[in-house]
Amino acid sequence: MELSRRDVVKLGLLGGAALYLPMERVARTKDQRSLARLPAPYTYAFSRPPEIDLRAAANGGTPVTSIRMAMQQGPVPMLGPAPWPQTNLWAYTINGRINPTIHVDKGQPLEIVHANRLPATHPQHGYESWTSVHLHGSASLPQYDGYASDVIEPGQSKRYVYPNQQGARTLWYHDHGVHRTAQNAYAGLAAQYHLHDEMEAQSGIPMGAYDSPLILRDALFAANGTLHWDDHDRSSLMGDVILVNGVPWPVMPVQKRRYRFRILNASISRSFNLSLSDARAKLWVIATDGGFMPKPVQVSSLRVGMAERYEVIVDFTDCLDRAEVLLRSAEVKNNVDYDHTRKIMKFRVGAGPATDVSTNEIPASFYTPRTPSSGNGYVGPDEVMGLTERMAVKKRTLEFKKSDSTGMWTIDGKTWDDIVASDYKDVVADPAAGSIEVWDFVNKSGGWFHPVHVHLVDFKILSRNGRAPFAYEQGPKDVAYVGEGETVRVVAKFGPHEGKYMIHCHNLVHEDHDMMTQYRVGPRKDDDPNDPIHGDPAV
Repeated sequence: MELSRRDVVKLGLLGGAALYLPMERVARTKDQRSLARLPAPYTYAFSRPPEIDLRAAANGGTPVTSIRMAMQQGPVPMLGPAPWPQTNLWAYTINGRINPTIHVDKGQPLEIVHANRLPATHPQHGYESWTSVHLHGSASLPQYDGYASDVIEPGQSKRYVYPNQQGARTLWYHDHGVHRTAQNAYAGLAAQYHLHDEMEAQSGIPMGAYDSPLILRDALFAANGTLHWDDHDRSSLMGDVILVNGVPWPVMPVQKRRYRFRILNASISRSFNLSLSDARAKLWVIATDGGFMPKPVQVSSLRVGMAERYEVIVDFTDCLDRAEVLLRSAEVKNNVDYDHTRKIMKFRVGAGPATDVSTNEIPASFYTPRTPSSGNGYVGPDEVMGLTERMAVKKRTLEFKKSDSTGMWTIDGKTWDDIVASDYKDVVADPAAGSIEVWDFVNKSGGWFHPVHVHLVDFKILSRNGRAPFAYEQGPKDVAYVGEGETVRVVAKFGPHEGKYMIHCHNLVHEDHDMMTQYRVGPRKDDDPNDPIHGDPAV
């Protein structure tokens, strides 16, 4: 498990993308046509992911607190029904449901045992199919956080324990296996996880059938349905098919009312700048990665980097009968655009008034930011948004760049290989439990943006190059989009747990090559019962 990234590259196990890219899928620009036929945009029906509701209300008054899931490979008609070929998808499965959305209530603990039943060797790339499951957005103990080097080998299982003590939010679970994350996630190991609370239930915002995941990603397919891997010399993967909940460019019928969408960018390297084609349809942002914003914000566009989550309300009330409203993406610097990658999906508005206007509100506010409580407890979204720069006891700077000498992606000049070489002892920061710190994420590169994810904590974005953050990101965050040439300043309170947690770029190609490091909350412990690798290993 400690084979270094440099060794992997030297051995050719994850070598140049050209080895896997046939002539029919040679990279093309928006002015060139692929030799392989693609599905026509706006042909297929929108589909919600399957759901597993573990809440008490859905289970006879008793919440479900333990489940077992398996990571498996199976054929899925991602490109459409026959004669389109099927795609072998890697997925989290339970009771025949593929990549289900999991629902839990705040305060409802949950144990998930994940079994790795994937092929022992990846059928395309030839590597050993180890995995690690990260519940992104959860304040979990280190041994349950999906630490990259805490792997589940084929045939093994590992239990993960989630306290679910944070406020309502959209989380997601995805692969985090060391040096495998990008290709494992690209193969399909990603799904949403919804944490609910009383404030959400009483807010009047769209719920149930009017509250849906929008999992956005791009992919590159061969004529036989295979997912192709082209990481452009370990820089990025840019597909030419846009998938929404696994469906290419779908069409969703909607009523003249408000809908809540939980947008997740699950792409490996592509970001989106989303907008609606019809000015009569209004777009409100109500929540960010770490839960609700203090108040909804109406926007005309919304940039979403990899791993960012934004909950939005789209109001179709004023749309014309049978209007067709496109969700589309504008240009984003350093994206690679193909013929249809600016298209996302289509909403088809019904005729006449909505038949159901329950849970149809946009509240004036959700809460008032407040000063964080003392101690090392869970930090609510109102406390995150009450943080100020003056509260910080320490300031740190983390620089994200590509090494000129090795070609590796680094944080402060170091890689995950350096962490491994230190026997996992080196840390880039060591905040005390319960302390408040300000961190600057610095990207001096003009060639790439870096969505920077800090495990365990939610933070507040203070500024971008000294200017105010965008209106839509003024909520609790765990991913900061650090653009080309940008410095993004954030503030966080560290806790509620002590131990080692990761920081990395969520361009998963960068993470795997090797833009990932770790920090430690609290003092160093040589015999830590919550060690992320040895605390509760896979068996």
